[in-house]
Amino acid sequence: MWLYRPRKGHRKPIPAYPAYLVLLALSLKQLQEELDDLKRNGLYRQLAGRVPDRVVNFSSNDYLGLAADPALLLPVNGNHPVGAGAARLIRGDFPQHNALEADVAAFKNADAALLFSSGYQANLGALTALAGPTDIIFSDALNHASIIDGCRLSRATVKVYPHLDAANLAKQLTESGEYRRRIIVTDSVFGMDGDEAPLEELASIAAKYDALFVVDEAHATGVYGHEGRGLLAATQTKADLQITTFGKALGTFGAAVSGCHTLIDYLTNRARPFIFTTALPPLICAATSQAINLLQQPEGAARLGNLKRNITQLTSGLAAMGLPSQNPHSPIQPIACASPQAALQASATLFEDGYFAQAIRPPTVPDGGSRIRLAVNANHQPQDVAGLLAMLKKNRHSFTYEPIQNA
Repeated sequence: MWLYRPRKGHRKPIPAYPAYLVLLALSLKQLQEELDDLKRNGLYRQLAGRVPDRVVNFSSNDYLGLAADPALLLPVNGNHPVGAGAARLIRGDFPQHNALEADVAAFKNADAALLFSSGYQANLGALTALAGPTDIIFSDALNHASIIDGCRLSRATVKVYPHLDAANLAKQLTESGEYRRRIIVTDSVFGMDGDEAPLEELASIAAKYDALFVVDEAHATGVYGHEGRGLLAATQTKADLQITTFGKALGTFGAAVSGCHTLIDYLTNRARPFIFTTALPPLICAATSQAINLLQQPEGAARLGNLKRNITQLTSGLAAMGLPSQNPHSPIQPIACASPQAALQASATLFEDGYFAQAIRPPTVPDGGSRIRLAVNANHQPQDVAGLLAMLKKNRHSFTYEPIQNA
């Protein structure tokens, strides 16, 4: 399609421009205006780059400090392919994939497991495979974006219950009417607040109303329970499906969904992110198996002990400044800020003093929920935590010390 075509008999042809170039220019102008609006409101994002060595990182999800540990690579170096070359159902199925699935299933006390390329894909794959237009999903208001997107893409009816409100969930289930399948989905530990879902109550409600119970253990695996098996294990709660993310406490990459043989077989045949994605690198699978094995050894217990020590030191120090923790067992400790701009300024102030703590702003958190998200790990030394606390106290004027409000 062209604009300004020369009219027949016109002496001087009018220059002809492709319409798509005009529309593209208008679209780019609109996009730039949106970006400018994000900047004005303190919501613009940029790649942070690598944290300098002089700065202590308090924003990583590497809770056990395994991501850069040679212990994960020494047993697998040079013995496994880097690329799988295809999806698992085509020709990308390697012994390392099957071994890791067996390791995850045993670690999570499940019959079987299925690997995905990320926790995001695992949630999308599970929810879109299990739910459709004749089903209903009940989702916690502060569930991770991957759960939210999985709910949306499933085309199921979605009911959002208030954060951690099991009573409201039960009420919604009572009033839900007839559906082919009911699903309750929640994070076990919420990544922006560090608080815990009432898993025992939710499991009881799921059983009462014949609903599938799906739990994302992304921020609980490696942190909670005996040998870091997760919050479900720590509370002795059973879920129909649980998502285990490898890119946080396990220090590698990818994820798995674990459950009974029937559910895992169903996902193998119906979960599109699994079917149509190149399989995880076998090398990564071998390293993840090594991480799971390490958690069950004395070294894993020592790392978990260091993490708990650092959590206690951080939460005690925050409480002394009038900041009692929402969850004193979690490595995630948020500090509320008055606005997105205030969160950015607080983060910049800490960075100048040698501590990296990322500013978290909408839409990652609800409007009004901007914060500094602190996260300790097993590699932090007591002097690191003490230094952070000292800087927080020194720069107290830079922060809004208020409890995080979750609707």
